[in-house]
Amino acid sequence: MSRGNYSAGKREREAERARKKQDKANRRAHRREMGPGEIPVVDVTDITGGLPSIEQAMSNMERRATEGRAAATIPVRLFVGSLGDEVSGELLRELFEEIGPVVEAVVVFDRDTRRSRGFGFVTMADRKDAARAIDELHGYELHGRRLAGNVATQRSR
Repeated sequence: MSRGNYSAGKREREAERARKKQDKANRRAHRREMGPGEIPVVDVTDITGGLPSIEQAMSNMERRATEGRAAATIPVRLFVGSLGDEVSGELLRELFEEIGPVVEAVVVFDRDTRRSRGFGFVTMADRKDAARAIDELHGYELHGRRLAGNVATQRSR
């Protein structure tokens, strides 16, 4: 096959490939001319980065073992159903704060009528308090209605 049968695009690709190969050879030759670089001299603190000594690490471990650890609190969102029309977010917050700290208390309202839809959500600051709230307030009578409480789940759309 003669070179005359090549398309212009193929000739350009081959020329680009040859140019890149030549550039790589030039870079390699330049690095060889430069020779090896200087090796930096470092001391122990540069390598360890100021890590504590073995004695310090052991004393820190012993101290942590004797101290009590506080578990991180995990907030939990609860669904509260069967609410009356007169129940507000503030009333819901007050009711649940008797059990533990509340992050948020919301009663859901209808957009059109602005009336309560009969349910709401309470976010308890700690999951242990949330479990107690479900146990104590599920079936609790509020304004003539028995509350229904559960852990809130994501609504599928």
